[in-house]
Amino acid sequence: MKAVSIKEPGGPEVLEWTEAEDPTPAAGEVVIDVVASALNRADVMQRQGLYPLAPGTSPYPGLEVSGRISSLGPGVTGRRVGDEVCALLTGGGYAQRVAVPAGQLLTVPKGVGLVEAAGLPEVTATVWSNLVMTAGLKEGETLLVHGGMGGVGTTAIQIAKALGARVVTTVGGPEKAERARELGADAAIDYRTEDFAEHGPYDVILDVIGGAYLERNIRSLAADGRLVVIGLQNGFEGQLNLADLVFKRISVYGTTLRTRSAEQKADIVGEVQRHVWPMIERGAVRPLIDRSVPMAEAAEAHRLMEAGGHVGKILLVND
Repeated sequence: MKAVSIKEPGGPEVLEWTEAEDPTPAAGEVVIDVVASALNRADVMQRQGLYPLAPGTSPYPGLEVSGRISSLGPGVTGRRVGDEVCALLTGGGYAQRVAVPAGQLLTVPKGVGLVEAAGLPEVTATVWSNLVMTAGLKEGETLLVHGGMGGVGTTAIQIAKALGARVVTTVGGPEKAERARELGADAAIDYRTEDFAEHGPYDVILDVIGGAYLERNIRSLAADGRLVVIGLQNGFEGQLNLADLVFKRISVYGTTLRTRSAEQKADIVGEVQRHVWPMIERGAVRPLIDRSVPMAEAAEAHRLMEAGGHVGKILLVND
């Protein structure tokens, strides 16, 4: 088979479409013939050498795929060769085949194409695990989503609205603000000209930016507010006033999906299948795909992501 390798840390040009060893399924795993994968910020960080991999993790990037099961490992039940699925991965999705624990498989939602489904597992699992399982977002609360036009942001807006929350998001420019409102956001703040902290207070903040926003995030939270940091696009360090944490009883969570155990991921995937898939199938949440790029041209897809003009997910498609 072929896969996208990272020859050394660096820019998009270090990604190469090369020959790779075919995966074989271990006990409890299946092998998927990959139809499509999708880009995530963690892939960019891995390419740059900023995302250390746990022992045993595939060296190839890619945290989600869609495709057809081509073989079953020992002990796998309830799945058959030929089943169309999508899957949450620890890595290895930028390839023609990938092995994945059966507990991390999802059906393809009704009304969603197989290619399109590649853009669902990582964002839905990220959003549900952080907004609901970690932050406990409830109906009637106000959520602030940073980076509202990325894959996570567009999904978070829709899921939060389906839960009955009021949603505010930060975006770059008036056109993206309009797109955010079309997705259901109650307010869209252009971070280039407005300070999101002045539009609070917020009950929950989902942050992909990191250190640069830490102080303002804490300042703009309501009493008993929850900040969930899931990305570090603009800084690993920040300053905060501890008095705000103490007197407003604020909780701060730092989470990542990739480093969770297979058992934890299976629990999250099960929650997503039970709660988010019905939202998708009734039209309350829909995958937002910016464009599809051939898998062999992954370097170009990374350039597009880093340029920042995309809305929703960028997919990598195998011929």
